[in-house]
Amino acid sequence: MVNLTIDGRAVSVEDHTTILDAARSVGINIPTLCYLKELNEVGSCRVCVVEVEGIDQLVAACNNYVLEGMVVHTNSPKVRLCRKANVELLLSRHNTTCTSCVRSGNCTLQSLANDLNIFATDFTNRCEQAEWDKTLPLIRDNSKCINCLRCIQVCEKVQASGIWDVTSRSIHRTVNTAGGAPLREMDCTYCGQCITHCPTGALRERDDTDRLLDAIDDPEVTTVVQIAPSIRTAWGEQLGLSKDDSHLERLVSALKAAGVDYVINTDFSADLTIMEEGTELLEHLPKSQAGGYPMFTSCCPGWVRFVKAHYPKLVDDVSTSKSPQQMFGAVVKSYYADILNLDPHKICSVSIMPCVAKKAECAYPSMNDACGDQDVDMVLTTREVVRLIKELHLDVRSMEDTPFDEPLGEGTGAGIIFGATGGVMEAALRTAHYLVTGKAPKDDMFDEVRGLKGWKEATFTMGGTSLRVAVASGLANARDLCEAVMAGEAHYDFVEIMACPGGCVGGGGQPIHDGVEMAGSRGQKLYGLDKVSEWRNSYENPAIKRCYEEYFEKPLSPLAEKLLHTNQRAWTMPSESRKKTYTATA
Repeated sequence: MVNLTIDGRAVSVEDHTTILDAARSVGINIPTLCYLKELNEVGSCRVCVVEVEGIDQLVAACNNYVLEGMVVHTNSPKVRLCRKANVELLLSRHNTTCTSCVRSGNCTLQSLANDLNIFATDFTNRCEQAEWDKTLPLIRDNSKCINCLRCIQVCEKVQASGIWDVTSRSIHRTVNTAGGAPLREMDCTYCGQCITHCPTGALRERDDTDRLLDAIDDPEVTTVVQIAPSIRTAWGEQLGLSKDDSHLERLVSALKAAGVDYVINTDFSADLTIMEEGTELLEHLPKSQAGGYPMFTSCCPGWVRFVKAHYPKLVDDVSTSKSPQQMFGAVVKSYYADILNLDPHKICSVSIMPCVAKKAECAYPSMNDACGDQDVDMVLTTREVVRLIKELHLDVRSMEDTPFDEPLGEGTGAGIIFGATGGVMEAALRTAHYLVTGKAPKDDMFDEVRGLKGWKEATFTMGGTSLRVAVASGLANARDLCEAVMAGEAHYDFVEIMACPGGCVGGGGQPIHDGVEMAGSRGQKLYGLDKVSEWRNSYENPAIKRCYEEYFEKPLSPLAEKLLHTNQRAWTMPSESRKKTYTATA
């Protein structure tokens, strides 16, 4: 143990403890800005500086370790003056039009400036300006960047993508895409983790709320909205709703009040995905059992973009089943349109998702199988739907619950847990078990694939066959798993991968709580709802049974293949396009 004094208090902590952690262990708060524990501990912002007796200059508390006998002052006149000046300097390079910023009220820099009583500054404001394609799912505004480097660190360390980098030096230093290339030409997965880890509004998703309002206001258009499973864990957070008041039926009421015509539960299409993917898995098993690559899930568009860019040899082993979002879109503009007697060309199909990559997925040229138009016309993140509710001044607290519209409003516990890492795997195994054995699996039979561990493995016996499975979340873990599979160091039959750590509950479109990871608690909420669901297995869903009886006939039928499956090579990532161009030229 190391003994030191902080603000006159005796403190004893383990060796190799930072001054910041030592202070926090005894309830002494040192403000931070760029700091993220075990991810970004570079001391870039100089907001956490403290005074250490015997050292002339102030030191960053986040990346300097305690020493025996050290005497630290966290709030001395010298510290206060320097800390305030550092924040004022950051503000001088920052676009401070906070009232029109997407992060106003949820901005760490804004909160810090308020806490430090900064209401004016003598520094001249000079902001970094850079052109950006505003049609992309992910938007960067360098006038709001504070060079904290968080986006670089999370993209490199957690997501293994390396999209962001530092450009120039000294006062000209800024963050941009690596090499300064347009983002459209880079292999960005659009996972959105850079957005949720940014402390300001320098990174955000493209806002499509006005497009939805235009569709609602058009009397010729019928708006049909789906809500993803993990939305229920987070949509009420920024509205101050309790867990008891933030279930999806309350959000259905809000969307109906906004003018949406039909609201459907994505749990239904999650169950539909499982029926197709579970059947597909059984067809793939002979290949993996004979030593071939496993079948990989395809629900996460961030993961699909990643594997296409970095591991093209594995693409043919990625399930051809569309994601629940895209299955929903195809069903709405075919089967659902027939039931409602609607012209599919006049349906606006909208998804509310915890994901930024879904905005890219719905626009792929191959996602138009139902009627030739986009199967899903637009995607709103959880944050966007909250902004929509606020913009329309909807008082969700006073609303009564409204059920989802039928016949696609029913879902099962299997569909609910899609939002948590391991949930897709467990849901698929429940159905695969039934298809193989003819019996329902025991409760929680597959709970070994649950939990936040980045790479999990398990083996299950199913109908006399030993099934080897793996689950990974976070693309750095996905990279390690893919490397092991391709090197022959790991052998599986079925692999689930989610781009965002913890799964969709920790998605790049979810509400931001700076420095706090919410995936664990949100995931537990989904498993709790699964536990009390009337139906826990996808094949039990009455709406699914009706859908197959009346329309698709059976999983992997010709019509199911046409509408519910896709060719993962039908569109290209930038690196794939460059390789094709080079090959053609050569």
